[in-house]
Amino acid sequence: MGAQNIGDLMLMYGTTMFLIHTVPKPLTSPSLWGTVGALPGTRNLAGGMATSGAVANWLKDLFADGDHAELTALAAESGVGANGLLMLPYFSGERTPIMDPDARGVIAGLTLSHTRGDLYRAALEATGFGIRQNIEVIEAVGGDIRRVVAVGGGTQGSLWTQIVSDITGRPQEVRTITIGAGYGDALLAAQLVGDASIDDWNPVRETVTPRAEHTGRYDELYALYRRLYPDTAATVHALAALQER
Repeated sequence: MGAQNIGDLMLMYGTTMFLIHTVPKPLTSPSLWGTVGALPGTRNLAGGMATSGAVANWLKDLFADGDHAELTALAAESGVGANGLLMLPYFSGERTPIMDPDARGVIAGLTLSHTRGDLYRAALEATGFGIRQNIEVIEAVGGDIRRVVAVGGGTQGSLWTQIVSDITGRPQEVRTITIGAGYGDALLAAQLVGDASIDDWNPVRETVTPRAEHTGRYDELYALYRRLYPDTAATVHALAALQER
C-alpha cells in the first residue's frame, strides 16, 4: 500500500484488524507494539484487534440464510448507531490497547425489534470504535498520523471503510489492489533495485472521507463504548473463568 513514510497509518481490514504507524524514532507504550520500519530511518508503532472480520463472519454463519453482501445492505439501512445497539468486539479476548485475553464480546441494548442488519452494523461500528481507541493511544505516546491507508478484504465494499472514517474523523486512501502480501513484497524488491513509485505501481482508487453529519452521534456512541468495557469487565472475566472449566 506504500504506507512506509513517516506519518502514515495502515489499517488492515481482515479477520483481525492491524494498525501500523510509521514514525521517525522508537516510541514505547505498554498498550502497543514497537517494530522496525520498512525503510531506513523509520520505526513502526503497531496495534491489533483480535477480531474484526471474524465477528462479521460469525454473524453471517449464525444467519444461515444470509451472505456478506446482503447483510451489508441491511446494515446500511440500519443507519448510524445500529438502532441503539453497541458491541464490544472482544470475542477472542483483545490485544491492543486493553491487552486482556479474558475480555469477551458484549452486545448491549438488544430488544425484540432488532434485526440482522442492526447486529451486523453494530459489529462494523465496533471495529471503528476499537480503531479510534487505538489511534488515540498512538497519538498519546507521540504518534503523528498524517495519512491513513486502508488494505484488506474489508475494503472491497464501501460501508465498513465509511463507518470507520465517520467514527475516527479521518480520510482513508484505498488503492486499486488491496489484497496480497506478495504484491507488497514485490514493491519492496522493486524499491530496492530501482525507483518504484507506489502511485504508479498501485494507484489510489478512492479516498473515503468522513461525513460531518454523523460525527456528533458517533462521538456520543464512542463515549458509551469506552464505558462499556470497564462497566462489564468483572462479569465477563467471571464468565471467561467458567468457560475454562
